[in-house]
Amino acid sequence: MTAHLGISDEAFIRDYTRLNGTRSGLALQDKPNGECIFLDGNDCRVNPVKPQQCRNFPNLWNFPRFEEVCRAKKVMLEDAEYELAILKATGLAVNARS
Repeated sequence: MTAHLGISDEAFIRDYTRLNGTRSGLALQDKPNGECIFLDGNDCRVNPVKPQQCRNFPNLWNFPRFEEVCRAKKVMLEDAEYELAILKATGLAVNARS
């Protein structure tokens, strides 16, 4: 993503990441309203090089009211399909959606 954005690794870490909840690694920052930091209007600034987490949007993760600002369409999955998608994306098994 740094090459796509034309910035150094250090600038990417400084400007686009934060410590994750367990302070054991980095996660992408969110905008103050919960949107993805790379959402620019209705467009993704890193779409050609987006990571797996982004490819899983909006079915495996999303932010409140994403439908209002993003063209992504949520695909409704049956529980078994959802669990398989989570397992493929994260390597973690889930029992049911909340």
